[in-house]
Amino acid sequence: MRIRIAFSKTGTLRYTGHLDLQTVWERTARRAGLSLAYTQGFHPGPRIQIASALPLGIAGCAEIVDLWLDSDPGDSAETQRRLQTGAPPGLTILQVETVDEHGPALQTQVVSAEYQVTLLEPASGVDLQQRLQALLASETLPRMRREKTYDLRPLIEELYLVPTPSGEGLGVRVFMRLAVRDGATGRPEEVLAALGIPLESVRIERNRLILKPAIESMK
Repeated sequence: MRIRIAFSKTGTLRYTGHLDLQTVWERTARRAGLSLAYTQGFHPGPRIQIASALPLGIAGCAEIVDLWLDSDPGDSAETQRRLQTGAPPGLTILQVETVDEHGPALQTQVVSAEYQVTLLEPASGVDLQQRLQALLASETLPRMRREKTYDLRPLIEELYLVPTPSGEGLGVRVFMRLAVRDGATGRPEEVLAALGIPLESVRIERNRLILKPAIESMK
């Protein structure tokens, strides 16, 4: 059977890379007493699918992972409790549900991701708003990644300032919804670079992963 787990990845765990997070989930499942199913072939491994990799240092508040099990773990609430007991600091289990065992790969179902960026240094909200408007007005935003040029602009679905009590200074926040596509994924650090905001002056959280509607996934 296949269970889908919503979780948050915060604290020092946000510095754990994607491959190491696979190992974290394997150990957490074992500590919870879950019987993981394994892949076939010469190098069998536990069947674990994480929806979308997070760059190091970014906290994930609503991440998703699928685990395949050899046996039914029983009540979802009890499974959630057991997983939380076996989880390391920074890994919080938000929800557990059963999904179609033969459904499409989780990674192929993510279409967008939402981020909140908090500026940690004093900044003018007016100036930042002007930079956001200029960026959104651009027809193209050529960027370089891994020695290849790509257009960042079509990957930005939404971008705006989140209202704060003071309107400027510490605590200015930016909301981003970025596309996740085959071979083209919007990255918040690239948007920040286009805005002229140093990565070391912000705190980034991924607040939501948007999946294809269930009915579309069945096509």
